[in-house]
Amino acid sequence: MYLITALLAGLLFGAGLIVSGMTNPQKVLAFLDLTGKWDPSLAFVMLGAIPVMALAYRMMKRRRHTCLGQEVQIPTKRLIDVRLVMGAVIFGVGWGLVGYCPGPALASVLTGWMSPVIFSVAMVVGMWLHRMLSGMRE
Repeated sequence: MYLITALLAGLLFGAGLIVSGMTNPQKVLAFLDLTGKWDPSLAFVMLGAIPVMALAYRMMKRRRHTCLGQEVQIPTKRLIDVRLVMGAVIFGVGWGLVGYCPGPALASVLTGWMSPVIFSVAMVVGMWLHRMLSGMRE
C-alpha cells in the first residue's frame, strides 16, 4: 500500500509541476529574470503551495504516525551552517543557469527532450560524488 500511495503522490506532484509550467525551463528562466522580460506567473504557484504545505506541516507535527502507519519524520536541525548555505547557493545557481530543479527535471524526463535527461544524469552523478566525498571526510 505504501508504494502505491507513493506512486500516486509522485504522479500528482509531477502533474502539478507540468500544469503549473515548472517543467518549462524558459518559463522558469523568465520568472528568474527580474531585469528583463519578467514572468511573475510562477509566483502564484508558490503562493498557492505555501499555505497548503504550512497547513500539512502543522497537522503532521501533531501526529506520530502517517495515515499508512509510518512514523512521522520531521527535521529537528535548525542550524543555518555553511553546508546549508552552500547547498542553497549551488541549487540556485543550477536552477538559474538551466531552468530546472530536481522535481521538474525528473517530471520532464519522459518528454523525449535531452536537456532534462542530461540534467537528471548530472544530478545523480553529483549526488553520488557528494556521498563519496562526504564519506571520505567522516
